[in-house]
Amino acid sequence: MIKAIIFDFGDVFINLDKPATLREMRKHRIEDLTKEILKLNREYEKGLISSEKLINSYQVEFEQLEREIFVNSWNAILIDFPEYRYQFLKKLSEERDFELILLSNTNELHIEWVKKNVPFYEDFKACFDAFYLSHEINYRKPDAEIYEFVLNKHELRPEECLFIDDTTENTEAAAALGIHTWNIEPTREDVIDLFTAKKELF
Repeated sequence: MIKAIIFDFGDVFINLDKPATLREMRKHRIEDLTKEILKLNREYEKGLISSEKLINSYQVEFEQLEREIFVNSWNAILIDFPEYRYQFLKKLSEERDFELILLSNTNELHIEWVKKNVPFYEDFKACFDAFYLSHEINYRKPDAEIYEFVLNKHELRPEECLFIDDTTENTEAAAALGIHTWNIEPTREDVIDLFTAKKELF
């Protein structure tokens, strides 16, 4: 029996354009990111370095990259948050049939953009029993530790949870622990169809 539904954020609730950041940077003669920069990105997502350090590191690597251009490029991945998905979640929250948990690889610059551009963000956040962003808890998917953190924190068994994420490596990591998963395909599936898509679990 499912007791908890664990949701990703990007391409589950908020629409993403994942290639957008590099596409924007290429306009400023940045073709590829070094291994060191990619490592910094992961550290930043886990909250291990500050936004300032990330920005400064990019500017050292790419001298032509002005701060505003970097921030705009970094946030270009974020498109919009359809309100009907928030309404779906709100109804779920009001029915209180499941523990609702958000578990997202989200960094500080991205969540600042969301707060400024999604008028119902705080109401959305309030629908959850727990709201975990990678940069605040110092874990990131697909590392097993992040799923174990949630299971232990909420005293849940894996078979009592459904985890919804658009990234295959994330759902595979959760499934390896015994968690039920829905690897949502955002171009043809929508979280509001949860109870149809995963009807065998409910």
